[in-house]
Amino acid sequence: MNELTRVLIAEDEPLAAEALADWVARMPTLQLVATCGDGAGALAQIRALQPDLVLMDIQMPVLTGLQVLQALAGDAHQPAVIFTTAYDEHALTAFELHAVDYLLKPFTHERFVEAIEHVQRDRGAVANAVDALQAPDNAPLTRVLVRDQGRIFPINVDAIEHLRSDTKYTALAVKGKSYLVRLPIVTFEQKLDPARFVKLHRSCIVNLDFVESLTPDENSQLVARMTDGTLITANRDVSRKLREQSI
Repeated sequence: MNELTRVLIAEDEPLAAEALADWVARMPTLQLVATCGDGAGALAQIRALQPDLVLMDIQMPVLTGLQVLQALAGDAHQPAVIFTTAYDEHALTAFELHAVDYLLKPFTHERFVEAIEHVQRDRGAVANAVDALQAPDNAPLTRVLVRDQGRIFPINVDAIEHLRSDTKYTALAVKGKSYLVRLPIVTFEQKLDPARFVKLHRSCIVNLDFVESLTPDENSQLVARMTDGTLITANRDVSRKLREQSI
């Protein structure tokens, strides 16, 4: 990648912070923007500087690394986070919070480089996906680039059965698999063909080609049964509009 990855280090041990800064300096694709010694400072600097990547310890004064990541969950800017810690018991929680990697101290320089390359591959995939979603002339989106098991490959939009979002990612359901793309669902909504893709509620869009049936529930809201067996309930406004469009 030619684009620099802007890095913030959050580490309360001076020697560990110095070592990380040295490793960052040795990689020409990285740019160190700040070093913080406690969680509160890290949270403030992440919000102020909006780095691409945060190298963060878990056990820090004021706020832990996990608390910092939890606090960032609703923010518009979501940096990639690699935890650097001596405590392996937090790994599951870290990945549930969408940390990119979890480096257990003491880790080698080779392991550090591997984690950085993982982040940069993801950034490349996201950048390509953004380019695809910003096609000229307001043309409907035709393909999305996704990453899976170290590979980056295109998915034809017509093959996407439904899309679901959380605070950071959109999950694309395709032929029994789910691919995470680090883009909000509203970005897809703006570029998908509205004649084919319908937003059933604020965090889910369905491809009508994969809807087997629409059945009212006890609250008169329509429940879409997808061809993969997934059941998705439309909100009241969408249910009303779908009824009005039926013949």
